[in-house]
Amino acid sequence: MSDPTSASIVSTPPSHQPTEAGSGAPTNAGLPENARKEKPRGLLGDAWMDLRRKPLFWISAALILVFLLMAAFPWLFTSKDAVNGALSNSQVKPSADAWFGYDVQGRDVYARVIYGARASIIVALTAVAGTLLFGGMMGVIAGYVGGWVDALLSRIADVFFGLPFVLGAIVILTTFNGVGSNNNEWQIMGLVVLSLMVLSWPVSMRLMRSSVLATKEADYIVAARALGASTSRIIFKHLLPNCLAPLLVYGTILVGSFIGAEATLSFLGVGLRSPVVSWGIMISEAQNYIRVSPYLLFFPAGFLVMAVLSFVMLGEAVREALDPKLR
Repeated sequence: MSDPTSASIVSTPPSHQPTEAGSGAPTNAGLPENARKEKPRGLLGDAWMDLRRKPLFWISAALILVFLLMAAFPWLFTSKDAVNGALSNSQVKPSADAWFGYDVQGRDVYARVIYGARASIIVALTAVAGTLLFGGMMGVIAGYVGGWVDALLSRIADVFFGLPFVLGAIVILTTFNGVGSNNNEWQIMGLVVLSLMVLSWPVSMRLMRSSVLATKEADYIVAARALGASTSRIIFKHLLPNCLAPLLVYGTILVGSFIGAEATLSFLGVGLRSPVVSWGIMISEAQNYIRVSPYLLFFPAGFLVMAVLSFVMLGEAVREALDPKLR
């Protein structure tokens, strides 16, 4: 009579997993070639693979690169002397010598548009960096600590969130940069950056807080805490890399919004002022001559719209790439 145990052992079918010759270790020889060569990718790797297939991403990135070059190296596009004008060229229309024509004071509009990108983009990028850093830090503290700290920071954010953006910026700038003030160019730009940061940080704080609340109870965070990891290590090693995606998307779109906000404040006369050159100042100076010289308004406004749309389109492309539900 045969032993049922030994019979069951003998009848067990052998594994069909491929092994190397002379070894019992399984290999990936049965997998497709692309599956064998391709390494696992993280969230950013998947997002980059998705972005590479989007024409909208490459178009917006190319336009943004041009605007950044205009801001950093304007002499690659025009000479500094072209910004200074001669009254003999006052309101001369566009021609081969001056592609965008001359303004009322005889200054080359093309050169001023090129040099105007610097102030607008510097203000926008600096304000976005400050907004994301401060708002993100407040969001991490509120979401991770919780309790009364979360309640206090959330109520403070609600107060700033309830302030009308344009009205709040006008109040701040007229208080510290009123008529007759002796602020220089960099002080005025700093005040504009500060006003944009003060009125915009609650949104980034809420985004980061919600991401931290959704992530801090994940298994890998609990395991790190149980293993004795410090709070700073948990935040910088585990929380931030998994919570930055919404903030990056918001920051990309916010650059375009801040370029438009700076132009709006300069147009209203409370933002940047001459001798600073910016698109908002050029639009403000051209409003009285729109009937006789519409090109004075058309060209700076066109560059402003393209810059804003470029950053907004890039933000939308990044948002779709980082959100698995939209792929």
